[in-house]
Amino acid sequence: MLSVCYIYRCAARQDMYIYLAKENDFDCIDKNLKCALGELTFTMSIKINKETKLAKEDPIKVLKNLKNQKFHLQLPAEASIETLISKVTQ
Repeated sequence: MLSVCYIYRCAARQDMYIYLAKENDFDCIDKNLKCALGELTFTMSIKINKETKLAKEDPIKVLKNLKNQKFHLQLPAEASIETLISKVTQ
């Protein structure tokens, strides 16, 4: 299955990106998470399938997240989702 996704750079952290299933569909992102991401800047759109080579992400995981929650968050190598969530919920 081939899908187009839209990638935005997150101002909060270097190397943090959010992939959206629909262009500019920021409503699919939880309000607190969206605030924690900082300003979102469009970077590119790509066609993705399970064999697409991505620099830092597993394309199958990206596709699953896009289907289930309409976005995928790419964190910097040193960050974890648990750390980000703990900062958001404080």
